[in-house]
Amino acid sequence: MERDESDEQAGEAVAAAPRRPRRRRSLAFDLTALAVVGVLLAGAVYAAGAVAYDRLYSPAAFVTRYLDLLSQGRATDALAVPGVRVDAAQFEKAGLPTDAADALLRRDALAPITDIEVLSTSEKDGVTSVTVGYQAGPHAGKTTFAVERAGTIGIAPSWRFATSPLAVIDLTVRGAMQFEVNGFEIDKRQVSPDGNDADPLDPVSLLVFSPGLYSISVDTALSASPGVAVLSDKPRAEIPVDVQTQATDKFVEVVQEKVEDFLDECATQRVLQPTGCPFGLTVRNRIVGEPTWSIADQPTVTLEPDGADWRIRRTQAVAHIKVDIQSIFDGSVRSLDEDIPFFIDGDITILPDGSASINVGSAD
Repeated sequence: MERDESDEQAGEAVAAAPRRPRRRRSLAFDLTALAVVGVLLAGAVYAAGAVAYDRLYSPAAFVTRYLDLLSQGRATDALAVPGVRVDAAQFEKAGLPTDAADALLRRDALAPITDIEVLSTSEKDGVTSVTVGYQAGPHAGKTTFAVERAGTIGIAPSWRFATSPLAVIDLTVRGAMQFEVNGFEIDKRQVSPDGNDADPLDPVSLLVFSPGLYSISVDTALSASPGVAVLSDKPRAEIPVDVQTQATDKFVEVVQEKVEDFLDECATQRVLQPTGCPFGLTVRNRIVGEPTWSIADQPTVTLEPDGADWRIRRTQAVAHIKVDIQSIFDGSVRSLDEDIPFFIDGDITILPDGSASINVGSAD
């Protein structure tokens, strides 16, 4: 019995021996598989990190967030982006006016920006240039921003604009003190450093976002102008804009009425040369009785810009006189009943309260 048990144990030992290499091969396979999985996971983590950096933490992502704020009309948040709002010294260094008003840096003055797309990025001397394309109303635009490192937030980098994306519009409006930008109403005296003493022809400097589309127009009781579209597409640029208004039909109608009233009043004077009036008659003989004037043909008023004010363009009218004239030679009397053509022009001054002072004169 003892031999039989020994023989059985020996057989079991012999039978078990070939199984050890299979366990070693299984372990090696498992380790290889784990290594491959580790490499794949590392690649996935790296790829995810690269995507996250590109979309969330890169200079391009920083610029895109700024543009998204503008596209949503969030002017206050856009101003809070690092490097957007700068001090007067930096504007002076860039050759820009330091007293530019910030009236347009608000939601009410922003126009929509759509189709934002990063076109390219490049880095030089620690500054990354990010070029972005977009649609501003009907205009396709492209702007390049300068971005620099501002530190870190946790392990992620933070950025700031190396050059402020704000720009300046130097706006001259002729013939009006009020104007609109994208429908937002502004009075020159509100944004001029001179306040109520602002010269109507002096330009006013207005800070604007870049990029930004700004439609400038005038629509008052006295004057109007079609919209002038200004695309601010270059950071820290100075953009001159000159808007010439035209007199409204209502304004011309009022001036026409005032001129007619003035001439009718002149016609009430019973003299050959009405005082302060653009018409009269000179005779060498005596007159018998008082002359009688009337306006046979009123002038047709046309207004033209004259700096910040207006002028009545030279135009013809006709007065009519009736008077008896006695000859100094023979004493005979004849009745004069005839038209007297004359020309007028005039100056119209716009007063601080918005009313107009009209001065009609005689034009040769």
